[in-house]
Amino acid sequence: MAEPVLSPRALNRTLLDRQMLLERSPLPLTEVVEQMGGIQTQYAPAGYIGLWSRMRDFDRPMLTRALVDGTVIQATVMRATIHVVSAADYWPMTAGIRRIRREWFEKVSHRQLEGIDMEAVASAVREELADGPLPMRELTSRIVARGYAPRTAAWAGMRVDLVRVPPSGTWERRRADLYGVADGWLPPVEVAEDEGMELLIRRHLGAFGPAPLKDIASWMGVYVSHMQGVADRMDLRPMRDETGKPLFDLPDATLPDPETTAPVRFLAVWDAALLVHARRTQILPEELRPQVFNTKTPHSVNTFLVDGQVAGSWRFETGEIQLLPMRTLTAIERREVEEEAHRLAAFHA
Repeated sequence: MAEPVLSPRALNRTLLDRQMLLERSPLPLTEVVEQMGGIQTQYAPAGYIGLWSRMRDFDRPMLTRALVDGTVIQATVMRATIHVVSAADYWPMTAGIRRIRREWFEKVSHRQLEGIDMEAVASAVREELADGPLPMRELTSRIVARGYAPRTAAWAGMRVDLVRVPPSGTWERRRADLYGVADGWLPPVEVAEDEGMELLIRRHLGAFGPAPLKDIASWMGVYVSHMQGVADRMDLRPMRDETGKPLFDLPDATLPDPETTAPVRFLAVWDAALLVHARRTQILPEELRPQVFNTKTPHSVNTFLVDGQVAGSWRFETGEIQLLPMRTLTAIERREVEEEAHRLAAFHA
């Protein structure tokens, strides 16, 4: 059977569908987080806005409650970046990339690590956190008091599984600087590296697929060689894009009609729908890329989508959403954008 060939529009609509940006989802919050492949949350409100754009009945306290009761976890996961993931996904995801992440860090930081016993630092960090979470500033002070360099407290996260403990990293207290040992916050689960890697591949394809292996590896923060063996053993469906580039997908995943109408949606900074696959799916038109990602805004900007593509940016000021279109909007498009902006302003209020 010939491999399906997907046009850029088909890939665009598939990304929007899997990211629940074609239709808001009725699923519970934890399942939406898993469907999204986790939520990148260097800026805490971004997670809330991302869920609001994707869930049918989301309000702000829902995510804060989920963080507090531990049904979702905020931690440094893929690409050594702060993510919110489900409690069920945390240990497998961590197991899948823990060794690779540590080896990468020790390779690129070998000069700074020279003469430092990081195993001893890691033990010290665990001891200091044994009685409960601490702000990084306090943890650093305690590690310095033990005779270690200040930066080693943060580096210990490569050897100790740490989580960002609420209420830090929430809408109400945005700086995610309160740290706890993961197995003190969430019952530990032993997961083999390959098992964790397989879950990561499934989460990526479920959220962003179909995709080439290099995109999956980039999303994880690893090289293709790290995950090739696991991918080869999986029952993945081969496809191609219009240029002939190989793509892979989950065997039971569905593809929406490329002509499906895409509604206006608002995205916050760091939304992975833009960070991953933007070129392949054309969700971010190339001529607008410098206005979204540049040296002055490496974190990107808040954006809004019209017909499945970035059409402008936005910011919340004085109780209103200020719109900054990046292209000319038709009268109908502007009305639809303003209506969704009004709903987002109410969400902020």
